[in-house]
Amino acid sequence: MTTIIARAAESVHWYRLEDGGPQYTVKSKDGSDRPTTLSDARKMNLVPSVTTILKMWPKPGLEVWKNEQLLLAALTLPKRPDESEKDYIARIVYDSKETAKSAAERGTHIHESIEKWYGGNKKVDHPEIALAYEVAVFLHFGCDPHEPFDAERSFANSFFGGKVDLCCSSSDTAPNGIVLDTKTKEFDEDDKVVGYDENCMQLAAYRMGLGLPNARCANVFVSRTKAGLIRVVEWSPEELEKGWKMFSLLVQLWRIKNNFGEENAKPT
Repeated sequence: MTTIIARAAESVHWYRLEDGGPQYTVKSKDGSDRPTTLSDARKMNLVPSVTTILKMWPKPGLEVWKNEQLLLAALTLPKRPDESEKDYIARIVYDSKETAKSAAERGTHIHESIEKWYGGNKKVDHPEIALAYEVAVFLHFGCDPHEPFDAERSFANSFFGGKVDLCCSSSDTAPNGIVLDTKTKEFDEDDKVVGYDENCMQLAAYRMGLGLPNARCANVFVSRTKAGLIRVVEWSPEELEKGWKMFSLLVQLWRIKNNFGEENAKPT
């Protein structure tokens, strides 16, 4: 039977141990940039990103959303005369992925606006969202709205690396630091917004990678449906401790699966 729905290639991000910076691409023989591979990582002593390792974790909520987009595309795209089933299904799949692509692109632009806003640039594409984000963080943590948050700080250790949306090493209300990860999703005023295990694991790994093992951590959810609607979901110390234990095991699983370093080694 011919496969119609192909599995998409997974993007893998890598980080350099020497300076903690990203190494997303390398030079090809012809001088052009190409994605860094596992083979490159072994030769260059790179480590995988937190998000790459988290791909080992199932995400049922995301799969439900993808299936919904497929069904919606199927309901709204009539079959063309003389169109084969294979071509029709391929068109449905393409249309559903365009929805996901559009959502991802909007999410990226919102992230960029928030990053620039915290960097002091108020001339951004989404000023209403960026301001609402800053106010929501201020109200939740009680910290000075001019708290010197670092945006897009990257790091790397012997096991993993990453780039954090926003963090600060200490503040009056959080002497051990604050680590924030931004998520964009569709929700309205009456919708309940919750974090998932992978969100907690990601933040637990980030604070350990940044050398802030006792930092307060929260996901800041930004609505793609209603501009300026923000929800802050903070994780408890107990949840973060559990998240770190779970992520540490995922690191081991990833290394075993990819024959990457000592099998029994795990981050502490």
